[in-house]
Amino acid sequence: MRDELRAKIIQVCNKKIAAKGDNVGLSFYAFFANKNDDPELLMEAATWWIHTHQLDHFVKAKTIKTMIENDM
Repeated sequence: MRDELRAKIIQVCNKKIAAKGDNVGLSFYAFFANKNDDPELLMEAATWWIHTHQLDHFVKAKTIKTMIENDM
């Protein structure tokens, strides 16, 4: 996964956790604007989320952040 995407995921997770607490869930769509301006990056996130880790649609932001920080 690109460093750019890792940084973005951690930033979004931190923001969501700060706003809504440790139990907040999110989907990989949370890392992108409604306008799909970078389809390659979106597919990279989707592949990591769905194909590589077979995660549910919504997962706790805390879990995602830990996975990214541990290079999973």
